Amino acid sequence: MPQASLSAPRRIVWESVITVISAAVLISAEVFGAAFAGGWALANLIGLGDYGVYALQVTFFLLGAAVMVAFVRNGMTVEPFTTSK
Repeated sequence: MPQASLSAPRRIVWESVITVISAAVLISAEVFGAAFAGGWALANLIGLGDYGVYALQVTFFLLGAAVMVAFVRNGMTVEPFTTSK
């Protein structure tokens, strides 16, 4: 007895993809700009020097990347990228 397909054919919902990606571009510009400026400002406030600035900027950048991954994953649940035909 042949097995039936476990999933129905799916199609991409381009409006949802564009919405989530557009929002991600806007939010990422703010997040990574804040990471860059925040690392610079905090390191100078504490007096960490050049290497401290770079270390904080990299740390904040990685935190921003984690925020962006979470944002896109949550956006995909709100605006599904695929639908069944």
